[in-house]
Amino acid sequence: MSALPTLFVSHGSPLLAVDPGRTGPLLTALGRAVPRPREILVISPHWSTPTPRVGNLVQQRTIHDFGGFPRELYTLEYPAAGAPELAERTVQILRDAGLPAATDDQWGLDHGAWVPLRYLYPDADVPVTQLSLQRHARPETQYRLGQLLAPLAQEGTLIIASGSFTHNLHEVFRAPSEDRAEAPYLAEFVAWFTEHLAAMDLDALFDYRARAPYAERAHPTDEHLLPLYIALGAADNAGRQTHFDTGATYGALRMDAFAFGNAAPSLADVNALAQ
Repeated sequence: MSALPTLFVSHGSPLLAVDPGRTGPLLTALGRAVPRPREILVISPHWSTPTPRVGNLVQQRTIHDFGGFPRELYTLEYPAAGAPELAERTVQILRDAGLPAATDDQWGLDHGAWVPLRYLYPDADVPVTQLSLQRHARPETQYRLGQLLAPLAQEGTLIIASGSFTHNLHEVFRAPSEDRAEAPYLAEFVAWFTEHLAAMDLDALFDYRARAPYAERAHPTDEHLLPLYIALGAADNAGRQTHFDTGATYGALRMDAFAFGNAAPSLADVNALAQ
């Protein structure tokens, strides 16, 4: 079978779960446009471990890993089946490459995973498991990890990397208004990153913190951008890309999404489904 595309999606605030804004409809349309997966492997910055771990629950557990939000958020569940066979396959791929990977029966799906999945697959009818992020590993290391995972996309697994295209919570908390105007510096960072991404200038992308304008302001820490490199590395043709721009929330959280690979749906196709 043809390889599935790989996705990077921005999950923003946990409030996205109840306030879809522009991002929710886009994710729902994207889920409809992507070929139906057999199962899903999702990576989120909210589960970080020193070495790779993959959840092997038979039935997923919804983790409400946040505080201070409306009570409604804590009642939401994403009751998808787990994917223990996918977990074992993923661990074996990583071990064969010399990485000390292991399965994990304690974690479930954190909000970086279940909030976007709530829109991508609202019926929770695709088995899913989560792979932990090594947040202190460099972008190049994340990309190489993605390359190791590429066979999974060939086997019917949809690899979803969840994060945030920009992520400065200090600025969000300083003036926490969802309708706040987008900070002007974001446009320069986004323009630089998307230009080098489209050109597949890996040297520049791996060194983005030194080269991209306002990189350290856009990402004071870069764990929310690192999953993008995994999706990029796992694609069968990373040069084939679709960029979905849904602007920013809270003035500092860019909500862009990307699809990579030969089977990546077009912007026109997804926009048509989002109407």
